[in-house]
Amino acid sequence: MSVGRGTRLEVSKILEVVTHSPEETLAFGRALAGELQPPCLVLLEGELGSGKTTLAKGIVAGLGAAREEEVTSPSFTLVHEYGREPKVYHVDLYRIENPRELETLGLDDLWNQQATVIVEWGEKLGDNPLAPRVRIQLEYLADEDRRILVERVAS
Repeated sequence: MSVGRGTRLEVSKILEVVTHSPEETLAFGRALAGELQPPCLVLLEGELGSGKTTLAKGIVAGLGAAREEEVTSPSFTLVHEYGREPKVYHVDLYRIENPRELETLGLDDLWNQQATVIVEWGEKLGDNPLAPRVRIQLEYLADEDRRILVERVAS
């Protein structure tokens, strides 16, 4: 798969799981956190209601940066910061409508830290030359069932 300006990305499927409740999605996020080493960029992709924030809560808790109930969607603030060193940043791009808005957020500052950066609506980063390290696609199946596909992407 090629992405912009001759950059070649390798995508390898790590894991696919179906969860049947928010509690299972949280538990999966906590377990997945053990596989993430900063600096780490995690892109969460999927339709509204697919479980992105729930999974992010589990990841943040699994990294020991905050309790699940302290993690909220940063839809209006765009970025939440959790924990001490290494920090965890939770970004929500839902309200971003074009690349120009994306440029004004100062996200480059986050990429350059020894931190874990979790980005909801990660697909809005487009052909950003920064290759994601982990891409997670969430799919609403039915009721509380969610399919979660975890891929590692390397340039």
